[in-house]
Amino acid sequence: MADGKGSRWNRYLNRTKHEISFDGETLIERTVRLIRENAPSALITVTSHKPDLKTAGARRYEPKNNVLEIDRFTAELIGDDVCFLYGDVLYSEAAIRRICGDKGDEPLMFFGNEKSICAVLVRSGEVFRRCFDTVRRMYLNGEITECKGWQIYRFYVGLPLDSREIGKSFVTVPDGTRDFNSPEDYEGYLAEKNNMEK
Repeated sequence: MADGKGSRWNRYLNRTKHEISFDGETLIERTVRLIRENAPSALITVTSHKPDLKTAGARRYEPKNNVLEIDRFTAELIGDDVCFLYGDVLYSEAAIRRICGDKGDEPLMFFGNEKSICAVLVRSGEVFRRCFDTVRRMYLNGEITECKGWQIYRFYVGLPLDSREIGKSFVTVPDGTRDFNSPEDYEGYLAEKNNMEK
């Protein structure tokens, strides 16, 4: 999912956050490579309206609707055996191995940590669609103030949509996976990396 507005990033360093480079690869290139290494037969789709966001090993798809944050899940691509990964995340190799290797039978599995969801594995498109549609409708009706991955997760597991709890169907990914929503996230990561290298 690489079709966000980037309002918090605000073209920091004169690039989108998907174009941030780590060890010679952009976030998108790294994610595609790691998926290829761990799920060679996967069909990888980068959802974006940016024509220049082309990545070897993946096709680009322009979503039909991208109004709300929840729309990044690209409704027309929801189906069985789909995994949604976030385009602004630096995935550790261990995290991608864990996500690609999940063999459970739960209709939906969410991956991340207490602050961020970094992937949603959809075994049942029907279940995910029901959660997606309900949360989106509730937001548009003014019943909730946010509609993104966390609300889908909480609706799915039956938690209050405004809670901060994490329960079943949530897998904590191994350390090293980071999301970059703002320049502060990126600069904090670089500072941590520099401290570790000293």
